[in-house]
Amino acid sequence: MTEEWLFACLKGLGTFFLHPVFYFSIILSIFIGYLRIKRERSDFHIRVHDMLQELRSLLPLGIVWGLTLSLVTLGAGLVIPFASLLLIGLLSLILAVTMQFRLLSPSYSFGLAFFIIFFFFFYGRDVQLPILQETFASLNRPVYPALAVLLGLLLIAEGSLISRSGHKKASPKLLISKRGFTVGAYASKRLWLIPMFILVPDGNLPAPFEWWPVFSAGSVHVSPLFVPFLLGFSHVVKGELPKRAIAAYGRKVTLLGIVVTAISIAGNWYPVLTVTAVVLAMLVRELIAYFSKSNDKKMPLYFSRSNLGVRILGIIPKSPAEMMGLEMGEIVTKVNGVIVRDDLEFYEALQVNRAYCKLEVIGNNGQIRFTQRALFEGEHHELGILFVEGTKVSKGRVV
Repeated sequence: MTEEWLFACLKGLGTFFLHPVFYFSIILSIFIGYLRIKRERSDFHIRVHDMLQELRSLLPLGIVWGLTLSLVTLGAGLVIPFASLLLIGLLSLILAVTMQFRLLSPSYSFGLAFFIIFFFFFYGRDVQLPILQETFASLNRPVYPALAVLLGLLLIAEGSLISRSGHKKASPKLLISKRGFTVGAYASKRLWLIPMFILVPDGNLPAPFEWWPVFSAGSVHVSPLFVPFLLGFSHVVKGELPKRAIAAYGRKVTLLGIVVTAISIAGNWYPVLTVTAVVLAMLVRELIAYFSKSNDKKMPLYFSRSNLGVRILGIIPKSPAEMMGLEMGEIVTKVNGVIVRDDLEFYEALQVNRAYCKLEVIGNNGQIRFTQRALFEGEHHELGILFVEGTKVSKGRVV
C-alpha cells in the first residue's frame, strides 16, 4: 500500500511540469518586472529593483505553503473533482491576462469554478463541450464541500503571503495629486505559485484508513496530482507606510480564510453552508479590497512635502543610503549640519563635503537619530535616495 502511494505521488509530480499555469506564471513574472522597470525609469531615471525580482518571489514561500497545505489536505482526505481543477487553471489564466492581479485571489478563481460546476450540473447537461464533455459529465453532484474547504485554506495562505511579503521591495511611483503636485506612492504587485498534491477521484489507490476520505467527491479510489495554484496581489499605498497598510490587508484576508474554512467544514454535513462559504469568500474578499483602497484615499498623502525636512520616498538597493540604515518614510532634516527643506537644498548641502556625509534624520518612530558615512569616488548615484520634488508636473530625483 505504501509503495503504491509513493509511486503514485512521484508520478503525480510530473503533472506540475506539464501544467500551463507553471510556465505562464514565469513569463508573467518577468513581464511584470519589465513593466515596473519601465515605469521606474520614467519616474526616477533609474530602476530600483532588477527585472527578475518578481520571479524570485514566485516560488520560495509558495513551496512552503504548498507542502503545508498538501499535508493537511492529504491527511483529511480532501478529494477534488478533476473538472474543477481544469476550470480553476483556465480561470487563473484568464484572470491573469487582465493584469488585475488581485483577481487571482482564490476567492475568485475557486468561487467562479464552484458556481460554474453548480450551474452546469442543473442547466448544462445538454451542452456539448468539444473537449471537456467527458470530464464534466463525470460530475455527480452540484456542491462539493472539499472545493470550498480548499478555497478557505488557500485564503489563509494568501493572507499570510500578503502580510509577510506583500510589502517587501514594493515599487515607488509618482502620482499627481488633486492640486496638481507630484506626490509619491508605493505599488505592490505580487505573484505566488503554490504547488500542492491534490487527490482526484476514480483513481487506482484505495483509501488508507477506514474513515478516509472525510471530504469525498464520490469515490474512495483516488489519484494524486501535483497542481500549481496561482495567487496574486495588487495594491497601491499613498496614505501610510506600505508595510503597515499591506500587513493589515493581509490579516483581514487571513481572518476571512479561517471563517470560510470553518463554515466549509460544516458544509460537509449541511451543503447549504458550502454555498454560503463560497459566496462569503467572494463578497468579503471584494469588500476588503474596496475598503482598503477607500481608506487609503481618505488619508493625507504620506509621501509629499514635509515642513520638517525632506521625506525619503525610496532607497536604491546596495547604495550608501541603504548601508547607512536609511528607510522609506524617514525625514532628513540636516545634511552636514545644514538644514534642508527640499531635494535641491539636500543636494547642495551634500556638496559641502563630498568625502563624508552626516545626516540628521527623523525616523518612522518619530525619534531623531544621526547617521554618517564616508563617501567614495564613483559610488552608486551619490547616496541612492529617491525623493519627490513636490512641484507641479515634476519628476522624482535620485540623490
